[in-house]
Amino acid sequence: MNEFSEAKSASGFVAKAGRYRWSIVALLFVATTVNYIDRTMLGLLKPELAQEMHWSEDDYGNIVTGFQFAYAFGYLFMGWLMDRLGPKIGYGIAIAVWTVGHVAHGFAASVTAFMAARIALGVGESGHFPAVVRSSSDWFPQKERAYAIGWVNSATTIGVIVAAPTLWVCMELLGLNWRETFLYTGLFGVGLLALWWWWYSNPRESGRVSASELAWIEHDPPENTERVGWGRIIGQREAWAFAIGKFLTDPVWFLMLFWLPSYFATTYDVDLKIVLLPMIIMYLLSDVGSIAGGWLSSRLIQNGKTPNFARKITMVMAGLCVLPLLFVAGMDNMWLAVVLIGLALAGHQAFSTNLLSLPPDMFPRKAVGSVIGLGGFMGGIGGMIMAKSTGLVLDATNGDYTVIFAACTVVYFLAIGAIHILSPRLERSAI
Repeated sequence: MNEFSEAKSASGFVAKAGRYRWSIVALLFVATTVNYIDRTMLGLLKPELAQEMHWSEDDYGNIVTGFQFAYAFGYLFMGWLMDRLGPKIGYGIAIAVWTVGHVAHGFAASVTAFMAARIALGVGESGHFPAVVRSSSDWFPQKERAYAIGWVNSATTIGVIVAAPTLWVCMELLGLNWRETFLYTGLFGVGLLALWWWWYSNPRESGRVSASELAWIEHDPPENTERVGWGRIIGQREAWAFAIGKFLTDPVWFLMLFWLPSYFATTYDVDLKIVLLPMIIMYLLSDVGSIAGGWLSSRLIQNGKTPNFARKITMVMAGLCVLPLLFVAGMDNMWLAVVLIGLALAGHQAFSTNLLSLPPDMFPRKAVGSVIGLGGFMGGIGGMIMAKSTGLVLDATNGDYTVIFAACTVVYFLAIGAIHILSPRLERSAI
């Protein structure tokens, strides 16, 4: 009882109960970095591949759409798999599948072949965030969860930043061509799979968690441990609050991930895999947003605010950070554009961190993976629409991003409105 009281009364983000749970954040941080290196490489290589393969913007949009299609439908399966098998086995399968898809890029010689490789990559990578959120709900109480997810979510941008120098080392320093680069970087996934299998377990089975830290991890009210089926999940308004939020906002991140290198190449004649500073600035700003967004809502909850207030006010502030994107298209000053895009990315990541924290707030652990899967499916559908629309708009407007950037500024406020209508108080689901 004394250990439990000590854990529960701890102040700040690191409870007196112990720190081992933060090693799980470090593991998920590494996994996220590898995931986004693999996801980002095609976007960085797009200017070179488009010239070599004679792609139009619509061809590239179709390749990205293939990834989004697989990512969307893969989420439904992978979310269920995390709840069914648990993160250790479920995420291990996901890592293996996306690594095979990544390596397959090195053998592609047509738009169809690249689409097939992206589909395999998308299926595997769709397991990432269900694993992250399910693992976080297993290892962290509600008071710390958004902060933990914020740190893991920040690695999405570290992966994007690291992808560029990784390509430079492979292609410029080692003299590899782009095909060999995909093959050699596939070793990252192999190493990650071995590390995940050796390191990860749930808190009670790890053997490395003290009794007081375990009490802190499990101090939230007990919940129903019954497995929850899809039929019950899709009937819950709270599940659709999360899913619609993902549908509206995920496409913005995919747009930045897959089109920013091309935007800088065509607008400012800058190759982001060679001139790294713009990318580093933009994505470090987004890291600040990810961590700050998680910190703010967690701090508000610790100070007595309801999760409903803490999550939603943070998301509103995050949405405001995206508004300067309205002024970017056609801007002559590249460095000002870098700062404004970085601010928008920071806003997106702060929003995303809190959005990912909603399913554990509203659902029991054994339903979290499936709810994340539903949201990821909807986000992937939105990403498919964005990918196809972006290719068509750019072809029709001779590369003008004005309409595309303007659309990105609106969706966060639509998402907040939808979440509030469907779940006014973010109460626990009646499930």
